Amino acid sequence: MNKTYYWILSLGLALMVACQPGQKEGDSEGQDEMMTDDTTMEEPAGPNTLTAAEKEDGWNLLFDGTSPEGWRGYQKETFPAAWEIDNEALHIQGSGRGEAGAEDGGDIIYDEKFADFHFKVEWMVDTGANSGIFYRGREMDEYDYIWKTAPEMQVLDNMNHPDAKKGSMGNRQAGSLYDMIPADPQNFKGPGVWNSAEVIAKGKDITHIQNGDTVVQYTIGSAKMDSLIAISKWPDLNPNWGDIAMEGYIGLQDHGDDVWYRNIKIRKL
Repeated sequence: MNKTYYWILSLGLALMVACQPGQKEGDSEGQDEMMTDDTTMEEPAGPNTLTAAEKEDGWNLLFDGTSPEGWRGYQKETFPAAWEIDNEALHIQGSGRGEAGAEDGGDIIYDEKFADFHFKVEWMVDTGANSGIFYRGREMDEYDYIWKTAPEMQVLDNMNHPDAKKGSMGNRQAGSLYDMIPADPQNFKGPGVWNSAEVIAKGKDITHIQNGDTVVQYTIGSAKMDSLIAISKWPDLNPNWGDIAMEGYIGLQDHGDDVWYRNIKIRKL
């Protein structure tokens, strides 16, 4: 090959490499600059914590993972001993006594009334376990259980608990407005797995969200609700059940089974 031609070819190749976009001295330094993004992703919050964005939006924790502060037994002044803190979760220890619960257990409520709110919680059930999330509950001397005064978002092992096959059209399965409106879609993840639940209450309009999907929507006092109540088990248990309060307590049920709750938070609307 002609030496002059070889020299010109080598010089051209060197110029092509030097002119590559983003290349600077310091090897990969130019590539690093190209990959740098001004957007900063917020770190996800760990169990029982709030992100900076949640705090700014007005969310408040109802459980910090270490103490039952703020919680007490329904119609009690103390926190029931059958409830414990297990691995940063509120855990009701199974007694096998059904809705009677443990002798030192029972349903628990957060000791503050809420009217319009967005409530979030994560729950996990043992195999064959049953529990529930209550909202706008009332403490009344004539009613020994909160479920006689409050709507319930069902917490259940659909796969193994017999109640999943009772009621009508699956209205006793996880996420449902218990014994009235079935969760649709039914997206329960299974026992031993964390599921998420949300309740949004705005006046008389109520929404249940389970594992990210809106599964129930209803309006308190509507003709549809009146007809659903009439064919449910409520008229025999509490003729006034449909008189749902516009403000009340958040509650968690002791139904005699092992169930865990964590990441309990609420935002007033």
